[in-house]
Amino acid sequence: MHDDRTVVEQRLARLLSERLRPAVHRVVAGLDVTAWHVPGEPVPPATALAEGRFTPFPLGGAWGPPWRTTWFRLTGAVPAGVPAAARLEVVVDLGWNNASPGFQAEGLVYRPDGSVRKGLHPRNDWIPVEGGDVDLYVEAAANPTVLESFRPTDLGDLATAGDAPLYRLVRADITVRDEVLADLVLDLDVLAELRQQLPAGEPRAHEILRAISRAMDALDPADLSGTAAAAREALAGQLTRPAHASAHRITAVGHAHIDTAWLWPQRETVRKVARTAANVADLLDTNPDLVYAMSSAQQFAWLEEHRPEVFARVADHVRRGRFVPVGGMWVESDTNMPGSEAMARQFVHGKRWFLEKFGIETLEAWLPDSFGYSAALPQIVKLSGTRWFLTQKISWNQTNRFPHHTFWWEGIDGTRVFTHFPPADTYNGELTGAELAHAVRNFRDKGGATRSLLPFGHGDGGGGPTREMIARARRLSDLEGAPRVVMEAPQAFFEAAQREYGDQAPVWVGELYLELHRATYTSQAATKRGNRRSEHLLREAELWCTTATVRTGADYPYETLDRLWKTVLLHQFHDILPGSSIAWVHREAREAYARVEAELESLIAGALRTEATAGVVAFNASPFARDGLPAMGAGHPPVAAGIVRAEARDGGYVLDNGRLQVTVDSRGLVVSVLDLKAGREVLAAPANLLQLHRDEPNQWDAWDVDPFYRDLVTDVDTTTELTLAGDTIRVSRAFGASTVLQEITLPAGARRVDFRVEVDWHESEKFLKVAFPLDVHTDRARYETQYGHLERATHENTSWDAARFEVCAHRWVRVAEPGYGVALANDSTYGHDVRRVAKPGGGTYSVVRLSLLRAPRFPDPETDQGRHAMRYALVPGATVADAVRAGYEINLPVRTVRGEPVEPLVHVRANPPESVVVEAVKLADDRSGDVVVRVYEALGGRATAHLRADFPVTAATETDLLERDLERDALQDGLLLRLRPFQIVTVRLSR
Repeated sequence: MHDDRTVVEQRLARLLSERLRPAVHRVVAGLDVTAWHVPGEPVPPATALAEGRFTPFPLGGAWGPPWRTTWFRLTGAVPAGVPAAARLEVVVDLGWNNASPGFQAEGLVYRPDGSVRKGLHPRNDWIPVEGGDVDLYVEAAANPTVLESFRPTDLGDLATAGDAPLYRLVRADITVRDEVLADLVLDLDVLAELRQQLPAGEPRAHEILRAISRAMDALDPADLSGTAAAAREALAGQLTRPAHASAHRITAVGHAHIDTAWLWPQRETVRKVARTAANVADLLDTNPDLVYAMSSAQQFAWLEEHRPEVFARVADHVRRGRFVPVGGMWVESDTNMPGSEAMARQFVHGKRWFLEKFGIETLEAWLPDSFGYSAALPQIVKLSGTRWFLTQKISWNQTNRFPHHTFWWEGIDGTRVFTHFPPADTYNGELTGAELAHAVRNFRDKGGATRSLLPFGHGDGGGGPTREMIARARRLSDLEGAPRVVMEAPQAFFEAAQREYGDQAPVWVGELYLELHRATYTSQAATKRGNRRSEHLLREAELWCTTATVRTGADYPYETLDRLWKTVLLHQFHDILPGSSIAWVHREAREAYARVEAELESLIAGALRTEATAGVVAFNASPFARDGLPAMGAGHPPVAAGIVRAEARDGGYVLDNGRLQVTVDSRGLVVSVLDLKAGREVLAAPANLLQLHRDEPNQWDAWDVDPFYRDLVTDVDTTTELTLAGDTIRVSRAFGASTVLQEITLPAGARRVDFRVEVDWHESEKFLKVAFPLDVHTDRARYETQYGHLERATHENTSWDAARFEVCAHRWVRVAEPGYGVALANDSTYGHDVRRVAKPGGGTYSVVRLSLLRAPRFPDPETDQGRHAMRYALVPGATVADAVRAGYEINLPVRTVRGEPVEPLVHVRANPPESVVVEAVKLADDRSGDVVVRVYEALGGRATAHLRADFPVTAATETDLLERDLERDALQDGLLLRLRPFQIVTVRLSR
């Protein structure tokens, strides 16, 4: 037989695009359209329906300046003569473009009584007709298409987006949907896509091709509707042939990944959630086999607040097990940068919301799109009562292909969580032949595992599944040559996968590092600074308010703290905290952090006033005693221990406090740090050196820094002024359009050098780092993460090592050789790199660099422009405990107020000393008045800790993160805890 595949394929493509798809909806009447262009921000539906000034609007008329809202009213009558059994649908085209759903205009349809009907987007443009007349309102959002080839754009903020309309209303018609033709289109799609994925020599492929050819022959272009059934009959034999006994099984879960903010502001996400949820509720009403999963308690809460009638429909389907809450987090957060407590509270607030609203314990952590996953996460996941973990993002790796799809993931403490990466490599599946074939070919665990999961539905900007996707799933449930597709809940998949493969599954130890999007540790410095500051203020507020309540009976601000935590957790979403959203989002984030800071400062001041009434005392919120102040208590302000000698030398200055001697040369660079106790030079080359790189990533401007950036660097080592003010050296510099003030301070009696940098930043596509070449020979560095730290190689022996050229750390990094280490602590940055440099005479030294600022042009062309201030500290001779201490101290400055010394509520005596750290002291969320203390082992070894409460305690209970009992201990002389490396322990102390 001659090879006519190309001819048949071309014939089918034209038939589908020019004849069949357009014929599915037959227009029977046009609709009359009136419109009201909302002046300003969106208004509630009741306001629009009652007060909107609707005027006639023509088809083809322009509407929608960027981010604005137009309400359309569509009215008309079904013509006489339309068969009663016909499926009538209104079809609307708001001016769709080629962008994906969720990245352009969208709509939500209302009835005249204000109830929601369903959402509209380019792949879901229909509305069922209810009765003989049509009277509908469409709240149309003119969301601009921001993502166009990563070109800089002013569309990312209302103030700069302009007023020119973006869209034109193309159609608004009453149509009859031809169900047989619609089914034929799906039959042809499924078989044609399956055939394309089969091997060329596979008999099945040729049989499908012949069936498609016969089906096309059976169609009469002049009577498509009348001949569609015959065409379907020609295909029926190919659609009923069962799948192979060994066919891979795919759990298809309806889903819409809705970014809580990204290329749209939060206020638009509120509406995206409503549109998607309305569509899904409609699909669940009419498709009994569909199961839909939605994450993020915040999005459910928005739906309940803003569209309660849609939430009620969702809640009904939740109770039926069809609309499935997943993830158990407040939002799908970043997991690299959130602090210890914040990462835990994501699960606490998320899981508790689902428990309180629906009585549901979410069992799967669901983070398909976050930019890498902290090695501390498995323990946090398990301590929240969660059993499984899902993502697909590691498939985006630039360099290395991850070796597993179903495996056990082991964290820094040894906790393991059963994990799955959907091998289709998407969270926005459409159940196409290409996706399914890729999932089967790509699956790395064949032979032991036989199943995978595929989330399907339009996502990122929302939209969700469509009826066409559901119909595909049904056709693919048992079809020769394809995997078996079954629509079911994620829990059903995980239970079956773990039952089948849990005993054999491989183990991955450590972080799930994404070899991409490394610049997200640095972009939008103000957002990151706001997050870090808010996290530590929340620690202080909980600690001091708990102390005030226990000591004096003061009211504990449950509601305020709950609200502020949720605000901070919201802004840890994986496109907000990483700095990859439009200008509007980050402007609002800065404003939100300012409000959070003001409220928390007020709470803290109030608690300290409750505690303090006379004299002057200093409050220390750190878990470590310092300068004579107790850990988490208050004492008399410290008196400087010793003096700092400062002198001019060779155009620069020397500072000496008896423990360290710091030399700054005429260029303002730190050229020597002598550790007088150890008798060794700390530096291998000039330090506190600002380095400016060209920063022009291949794509994903705000997200990426590519390895070639290291080839393009300028040292910023010229000064405009160098002065000494007390024990602080001040260095002023200028470069490009920016200026810098650096301050170097040697505190009296401290084995620490403090640095402060203030930058007025006005660069474009540049990357600013500060370098500390340390005379330490090592091939590894330690980096703080949640509730502990991890080691990473500083060499590039393997492609996995080389790919980690920019990494995330929290408050400190430490490099060490046997007997001596040096730490660098910071108050607001996360991006770091550590590399080894060969010495001329042999050996190596370690260059530790902090990433300070970037200036990408997309999606926010003004990223980081303006003034920034950051602090960091060099700690020579630092043990791991010293590094941990320095991280807390630089982020929790002492507060001095009028009052009297305050004894800490809790004391911890650990062996080894300082190995067990108190991360949180708070009142229990159940408002019982019990005190909750969370500790962790910080050094990476086994430890014992004697926990003593300085208030009457009747019982002590170990709990999970949600403060549910795990183990009850008899309380004798305090509470003895035994911790494995990096173990987290939460203790409830009943008063």
